[in-house]
Amino acid sequence: MKNKRSVYIVLASSALFGLALSAPASAAEVDKLVEACSACHGKEGANSEVDVPILGGTSAEYLNISLTEYKNKERPCVETKIRDGAKKGGKTDMCQVAGELSEGDIKQLASYYAAQKFVRSAQKFDPALATKGKSLHEKGCEKCHSEGGSLASDDAAILAGQKMAYLDAALKDFVEGKRPIHKKMKPKIEELDKEDLEALVHFYGSAH
Repeated sequence: MKNKRSVYIVLASSALFGLALSAPASAAEVDKLVEACSACHGKEGANSEVDVPILGGTSAEYLNISLTEYKNKERPCVETKIRDGAKKGGKTDMCQVAGELSEGDIKQLASYYAAQKFVRSAQKFDPALATKGKSLHEKGCEKCHSEGGSLASDDAAILAGQKMAYLDAALKDFVEGKRPIHKKMKPKIEELDKEDLEALVHFYGSAH
């Protein structure tokens, strides 16, 4: 009887511990996480930096996957300067940032940014390249990145209006095998040459 009671106590303690781990973060805790991200990505995930991606309005599922890939160092850990806040001018990288986040933190951040608005950036683009890029998108990308890559509901990256410098770097990383790529996307991107990739970037950058 004593052994059974001990087992019940252990099971109950484990259950309570599990509930504690899965408990949602408080508003103050979420605000603290968001404040740290805002130093580079801006308030509500919108910023004026040419190379920092827009997070607001992006699918929670996609953001969850992205942060997890950084946490696991499955994407390039490119060093960058902190753009604002108390640590402005200091150096960091996304793998370092994500590495300090728990799974719960990642889910909270993904949910927060998904609830914000995707604020497109007005960028300089080449009209001829954008026209070529539109044709390439419709041929090989539209099926997964629908309506010109503008829908978060695809649970893929929002491409329309995203920072061109970021898109350029991301596409190069895919081509060079530096970051995970969906099995359906891999053969599509392998068909594209340097000029095609540039055209796609200008097409997505033309949306504002």
